[in-house]
Amino acid sequence: MIAVLCVVFGVVLALGQAVVARHRAAGGADLAALAAADHWAEGREAACARAGRIAEAQGTRLVRCAVVGDVSDVTAASGAGLFAAQVRARAGPAEPE
Repeated sequence: MIAVLCVVFGVVLALGQAVVARHRAAGGADLAALAAADHWAEGREAACARAGRIAEAQGTRLVRCAVVGDVSDVTAASGAGLFAAQVRARAGPAEPE
């Protein structure tokens, strides 16, 4: 019975780590996309460099960054191994109604 409880506890901890990695990646991607969209006028390299610094400050790494006009599209990753997560985020001005 104790062995079964230890296995269940281990599975719950592993799932918790996966959820934390996904949330961290999502937060990093959202903030990086907003930063890149805010600095699109400075050019793609400058906007993506800013997004990379913001992602790193959030404990994530920037995997991909694309800036087309004033819309940014980034992917950030967090975690490693089985607990790795990648999240894509887009940011830009609202569509006219």
